[in-house]
Order: sequence, then C-alpha cells, then structure tokens
Amino acid sequence: MADQTGLFGRTRSFATIGPAARRVAVIDVGSNSVRLVVFDGNARSPAYFFNEKVLCGLGQGLAGRGTLNPEGRARALATLRRFAALAERMRVGALEAVATAAVREASDGAEFLAEVERETGLRVRIASGEDEARLSAQGVLVGRPDAEGVVADTGGASMELARLSRGAVRGTVTTPLGPFPLRDLGLSGPALNRHVRDVLARAWEELAGPVPELFLVGGAWRALGRAHMRKTAYPLPVLQDYHMEPAALMRTARRVAECTPAELAQRWGVSASRAPLLPLNARVMIGLLKTLRPDRVTLSAYGLREGILWEKMTPRARMRDPLIEACRFLESRHARFPGFGAQLFAWLRPLIGAGEDAGMLRLAEAACLLHDVNWRGHPDFRAEMGFETVIRASIAGIDHPGRVFIGLALSYRYGGGRPDGRLLALIDERARVAAERLGRAMRLGAMISGSAPAALEDAPIAVEDGRLVLVLGPMMHELAGEVVEKRLAALARAMGLEPVLQLGG
Repeated sequence: MADQTGLFGRTRSFATIGPAARRVAVIDVGSNSVRLVVFDGNARSPAYFFNEKVLCGLGQGLAGRGTLNPEGRARALATLRRFAALAERMRVGALEAVATAAVREASDGAEFLAEVERETGLRVRIASGEDEARLSAQGVLVGRPDAEGVVADTGGASMELARLSRGAVRGTVTTPLGPFPLRDLGLSGPALNRHVRDVLARAWEELAGPVPELFLVGGAWRALGRAHMRKTAYPLPVLQDYHMEPAALMRTARRVAECTPAELAQRWGVSASRAPLLPLNARVMIGLLKTLRPDRVTLSAYGLREGILWEKMTPRARMRDPLIEACRFLESRHARFPGFGAQLFAWLRPLIGAGEDAGMLRLAEAACLLHDVNWRGHPDFRAEMGFETVIRASIAGIDHPGRVFIGLALSYRYGGGRPDGRLLALIDERARVAAERLGRAMRLGAMISGSAPAALEDAPIAVEDGRLVLVLGPMMHELAGEVVEKRLAALARAMGLEPVLQLGG
C-alpha cells in the first residue's frame, strides 16, 4: 500500500521543478472504463507520456441493483492498484483521480472509494454531472480553443452536454443516456427511440440554440467515428478533429444501430468489448442529430482528462496556440538549433502572399518550427519522415487538411515531392502549390545558414518585379555557392519567378 503521506496523500504543485515533476497523472474512474494518463508536463499542447485503459464495467446493472457491478468493482480495484504502483514508480509531480457517473450514483460508491484509498492510497474525488460535463468541454478547448457549439460526452452510465462559446463553458446538463441504463430499461425499437428523444428534448431546453459544431467526446463516439472512417475509406485514421457531415453520420449510426455485436466486430472493425453496447450509443447519436441539428460534427480525442489539465493552466497559458506550442516543444527536443524555426519563419515571411489568411500563416509558422526535427534520420528517408511527423503526431490545434499541408511542406523541405497516396486529396491544388513553395523556401533558408541561429539576418529575400531576389550581405559572401544557387532556382521555378542572387556591399 502506498504511503498515506507520500505521493497520493497530498496535493503536488504543478510548478515543482525537475523532470519527474513535469509528469502530471490523471486517473479517470468511469462507468465502463478505468484509465491512467500521464501527461509530459503542463504544456499548452499535452504530450502523452503514458496511457492505459481497462474496461471494467463498474456501471453494468446499476439501474437494477443500485450498486456497482461486483465483478467490475473487483477489476477496477485491481486496475487502480496497478495504476497507483505505476504512478509511484514514475514519480509523477502531480496526480488527480476522478470518478464519474457510476460511482456517483451507486449506493456503495463512497464505500468503494474508501476501499480504494485503503488499498492504494489514491484519493478519488467524485465529479458531479455538472463537473463531468464542464471538464469534458474544457478538454475540447485544449484541442480547439476557438470551439463554438455543443460538446456531447458519452460514458457507460450517462451522457453529458455542454455549450461552448468564446473560449468558455456556458452551460451544462447531464442525462441518463449511457448504454448501461438504456440496456437496463429493456426497451427496443420505436419505444427506445421515443425514450431517447424525450430525454434529449428535456435536456435541450437548458442549452437550446444554434449548434455550429457538435463535438463528440468518449470511447463510444470514437468507435462510431472509426466505423464511419472504415465505411467511407477515409485515408487518415486520426480521430482528433475528424469531421463528419451530419447526414453521413446519421446513415452510419442507423446502420450500426441495427447490427449485431458479431457484425460490428467482423465487418466494421469495432472491438469485441465495445461492440455489444455500440448499437445503443448509435440510437442516442440518431437522437442527438435530430434534436440538435448541428451544422457539422467533429470528434475530439480530448475530454475529461485533458479538461483537468486545462484547469491547472494559467489564463495566459490557455491563450497560447496549442499547435505552435506543440511545434516549439518538438523543436526544443529534436532540432539541432532550437529557436531557429522562428527566425526561418521571419525570413521567408515576405514570400507568403499578402492575401493569405491567418490560418495559412499559422501553418507556415508551425512548419518552420518543425523543419529540422528529423535531422537524425537517414537522408534517404527524411522527406518521408517529415511528412509522417505531422500526419500522425499527437498534437492539438490542427485539422486533417492542416496536417497534410504541413506534412507536404516538410517533404519538399527535405528534397522530396508529393507523396503517393490518397492523403493529398484532403487539400486542394492551391494548398499543394503553397506547400511546395513553403517547403522549398525552408530548404533554401536551411541550406544558406546551416540552421544556425541569427545566420539569416544578413540574407534578406524578396519578390521584386517578377524576380526572386536573395541578397547575401558582406558577412555572408563566403556562403554563396552552387547549392545555394540551385535551391534558389528551384524555389523561383515553383513561384513562377526569375531567380537573382546578389552579393551586398
């Protein structure tokens, strides 16, 4: 048993200095699963140091018995015993454990948590329905600080709704629309559909209004999203910021609602543990889409656990761009000269058209920060590695087209070209051309300077009267050469300009 005065017996400061102190652990005791996530630091864009989930089923049969599932309780206790030991060995700097609907509603919930504390030293707080909805919505803000719409977080015993507007949670409501209580009702077909519709209608009275975007949080929605990806042959299996048209999602949900668990496992790729409950979740999704009528639907891989991390951030940290912060972090860990990425962006900024929007500039800045993180890779594979670095990275604040744009730019930066495959279909030709120009500009800037700090200050580049003019100042004359001329010419061709290299006086 853990020392009651040790890691779990007191609150740890997130500001504690030291590598281990940057590790922040969150344990989520849910109605269906129990999960431990260890974040590597209180960064604006969380990095996942460790992530483990066990489907315990604490909430199974709760509506009939009024108590936690005995088998699930034993599994959860064993799981929490392991998680406590892991966190102790990792020497995390801070840990918070939260229990949600099943423990909150069970008559033996408090007794179970007392047993957990005796056995493991973990002090688990019970989140109210309002807390659960708010934390999940805050988790969405970690990935999308500009989120406007409604968050729907589904668990085993409940589904929470929260409205997001202007970077804050503006209202919450909890419903008993988790698959466990729905199954315990014994309803099916039209009767079950009417029940879901009636519960949603009452809940929606508290949050009613336009829904520009419906954000889906929770394992069941992720499983539904994977099924949608599979059936539409979507080329990028990244759940964070995966957008679905409401009509297309409705068709998927209706098909899933009529499937058997065996069909879902064999034909839709749904895990055997998730398949028995997913048809019930699909019926709730049908009701959600009919009641809320969202303009679009987006999956969020961030939820309650990230929402706890959001609470620990300062207001200033919350205002930072999660994409740029993640790229700065990667640069600090992996680039030869951390800090050069910002200088590279400032150097090539004159080449980006004045008409480009802030979104394009932001992607260009992120690409510059990542331009050197694969330098240790074999030269023959750096272009491919550059593409894959951002395509599949666990980073926030970027949608799927944005990932492809930056990945393509990094491929050109390392001398590659347009990768084969269907991923490029996620961006239009204009974006592909812009990515090539950006990549070739990064390649030129890195070659001139060797990516060394301050090396570009005396090498301005600009577009003048149909020419791409690079001026090497007096301290840069010796850096001129055939390779610089070759890469300047390649960039000029991509931009439809005449290359001009000048030696300044």
